Amino acid sequence: MENEKIHVDLEDFSEEQFMESFMREIQSEEAVFILGILVALALVILTVVFFGNFWGSSKARNAVLLLGLCDSGKTLLFTRLLLGKFVRTQTSITENSTTYKSKNDRGSSWTLIDVPGHESLRVQIVEKYKAVARAIVFVVDSSIFQKDVRDVAEFLYSILTDNVVAKNAPTLVVACNKQDISMAKSAKLIQQQLEKELNTLRMTRSAALSSQDGAVGGSVYLGKKGKDFEFSQLPNRVEFIECSALGSKGEDGDADIHALENCLAKI
Repeated sequence: MENEKIHVDLEDFSEEQFMESFMREIQSEEAVFILGILVALALVILTVVFFGNFWGSSKARNAVLLLGLCDSGKTLLFTRLLLGKFVRTQTSITENSTTYKSKNDRGSSWTLIDVPGHESLRVQIVEKYKAVARAIVFVVDSSIFQKDVRDVAEFLYSILTDNVVAKNAPTLVVACNKQDISMAKSAKLIQQQLEKELNTLRMTRSAALSSQDGAVGGSVYLGKKGKDFEFSQLPNRVEFIECSALGSKGEDGDADIHALENCLAKI
C-alpha cells in the first residue's frame, strides 16, 4: 500500500508539477526572446533615424556661397570656375547660381551661388541660402585690403556669428583674390589683420551678448572667451588661399585658381 502511494506521488510530480514548471520556463524564455526582438527593432529604428537625419542634413546643405564686398572679383571667379575662361562681368544686382562639379575622384557637385556684394542686396540673399551652405568662399580684394579691412571684417563677423552658420559650421575658404596686382597683400597677412580686426569688433559688440552661452538675437559669441580671436577657434574648417581670377596674363591667359579648386574638391 505504501509502495502504491509513493508511485502515485511520483506520477503526480512527473505529470502535473513537471508540466507546470516546464510551461513556466517556456513562457519565461518566450518573454526574453520577445524582449530581445523588441530591443533589436528599437536599435534598428534609432539607427535608421539617426543616419537618415545625418545624410539628409548633409544632402540638403549642398550650396557653396561666394561672398565678399563689391568689386572683390566674385563674379569673375564664378565664371572662371564654371567656364574656365575670361568673361567680362559687371556688378551683380541679383544672385547667380548653377551646378558646379568638383575636380575630384568622387565627381561631387554643388550649387555654386554668387551673392551680390552690396549690403542692401546681400543680407536677404545670405538669409535665404545660409541654412543650405556646405561651404562659404569669402572673396577679398587683396590689392586694396588695407583700405577695406574694416568693411571686410564687419561682413565676415556678421556671417561667423550667425547662429545658423555657427551650428552648421560650413567650410570657410577666404580667397585672397587679385594676387596678379603688385600691391596685393599675402594670405598670411590678411589672416593676421582680419583676426585683429575681428577681435576688436568682438570687444565692441560683446556688451550685446547678455545670455550665459553667449547667444542673443540670433548671434553667437565669436571664438573663445578670454582669448584673442583666432580662426583656429572656430568650429568650421578654415583655409586662407591666394588666387587671381584674372590671372597674370590678363584676359587672354588662364586664371590662377588652382588653390581654390583644390579647396572645393575637398568639400
